[in-house]
Amino acid sequence: MAKEQTKKKPVYQRILLKLSGDALKGSQPYGIDRLAVSAIAQQIKALAELKIQIALVIGGGNIFRGISVGAQGMDRVSADYMGMLATVINSLALQDHLEQLGVPTRVQTAVRMEQIAEPYIKRRAERHLEKGRVIILAAGTGNPFFSTDTAAALRANEIHAQVLIKATKVDGIYSDDPLTNPRAKLYQSISYDQVLIQHLRVMDATSISLCSQNKMPIVVCNINKKDELLKLVLGEKIGTLVQ
Repeated sequence: MAKEQTKKKPVYQRILLKLSGDALKGSQPYGIDRLAVSAIAQQIKALAELKIQIALVIGGGNIFRGISVGAQGMDRVSADYMGMLATVINSLALQDHLEQLGVPTRVQTAVRMEQIAEPYIKRRAERHLEKGRVIILAAGTGNPFFSTDTAAALRANEIHAQVLIKATKVDGIYSDDPLTNPRAKLYQSISYDQVLIQHLRVMDATSISLCSQNKMPIVVCNINKKDELLKLVLGEKIGTLVQ
């Protein structure tokens, strides 16, 4: 990125970044791809260097989908707990890459597992942010029947983030799936109600409603584009704004 652009001041001081588990698998059918995780860690490091306070929530689809065939017919509650454990694996992988880059990081989990990570405590999470540590909030909400999108919306509101950034494989919210419909329209901005009425599946209805009730803006952008997150926090109009 040009030097004059990096001299801009960030428009956000505290963000919550929601990553899908698929973002960590790269070109693999499932699992964790070292190069993909490294690229994401580099983008997060660039934000941390601007003194932005960063919280992350990561999905577990890259791992859980790999074992989902064996999980067919399982009790929904048991399957959801398996998904939560997958998010912890992803969180530890990203933490390792961030700390190799010199970015201080803490993993907090909604399901207690003290030998692996801290329990999620709101005040402790905010204290880590104030000290310049990236926090990765794993295991969803700790409850079955709730997605990691809902966990991201909940945590963003709890820690008083200024924006929830949903990083995806496409450039924003479209009127239809852009991977199958080349005529799909990209929205620059859209309301919470429009997302719900049009059944635009960027996040589930529970998470959209939670953000709407608390006036938490959502920005949907492409994690695979170089410097996309950096441009966004520096004020460029990137992706789709839901407000």
